[in-house]
Amino acid sequence: MSKGKRYAVEFKIEAVKQVIERGYSVQDVAERLGVTTKYFIYKSLTN
Repeated sequence: MSKGKRYAVEFKIEAVKQVIERGYSVQDVAERLGVTTKYFIYKSLTN
C-alpha cells in the first residue's frame, strides 16, 4: 500500500528555501510547485 507521492530531496530543499530564504508562504510554494498537499513542506521544515 502506497503512502502517497514521494518527492526528490532536491525538490524538498527548493521548496523549503522558497519558504525560509525568499519569504513565500507554504501555500504559495505548494501552489507554485503544483503540490496538492502542503504537509511535505511543513515536514521538510522540521527535519
